Amino acid sequence: MKIVISGYGRMGHMVEAKLRERGIEPAAASEDICSLDPALAKESVCIDFTVPEAFRANYPFIASHFKAAVVGTTGWYDIKDKVFAEFEKHGCTLIWSANFSIGVNALFAAVEKASAVLKGHGYTPHISETHHIHKLDKPSGTAKVLGSIVAESLGVPPQIDSFREGEVPGIHTVEFGGGCDRLSFTHEAFSREGFAEGAVTAAILCEGLTGIHEFKDIII
Repeated sequence: MKIVISGYGRMGHMVEAKLRERGIEPAAASEDICSLDPALAKESVCIDFTVPEAFRANYPFIASHFKAAVVGTTGWYDIKDKVFAEFEKHGCTLIWSANFSIGVNALFAAVEKASAVLKGHGYTPHISETHHIHKLDKPSGTAKVLGSIVAESLGVPPQIDSFREGEVPGIHTVEFGGGCDRLSFTHEAFSREGFAEGAVTAAILCEGLTGIHEFKDIII
């Protein structure tokens, strides 16, 4: 399979390393995906780790030129309907996630189950997230997904607090406070390596897959 990396910063280099660990040589890596040869794009899966502004500008090209895309960029969910419609129009497979870490997706599953069990028993939810000072969106896309899971399964929308410190890869904590106890779930990323590993897994899963999918719905 051919994989093209969109965004060749720290995450792009990490994705490249993870691909090579699996014996896959990237077909290309670009900071300007719209300049890619359309013939190469047509037979490739695009892994996008850029910034919100770049993805907002680039998604029409990605949807109309690539056979599939894995999008780890966040900060564009306010135009999710427009993005999905573009991918559907061109028949381009899309796997997206606020967080491609396998551990975080296990957190999604655990929080969903705990919320359902605690529903109606007087628990108050709270979410906190801490990331590096370079992260542009606030709260994080992962925190927003956790918030929507809690709101839907518990029936109570959580307060979300965001912190930006140093070079922290990412820490997310979900707490449920009750009159008699408190339940807490925390995921701490030690590096961005887990995000790259999950994105490469998703790219491989694109083979034979059609439509639009959130990563957690594929692996949980």
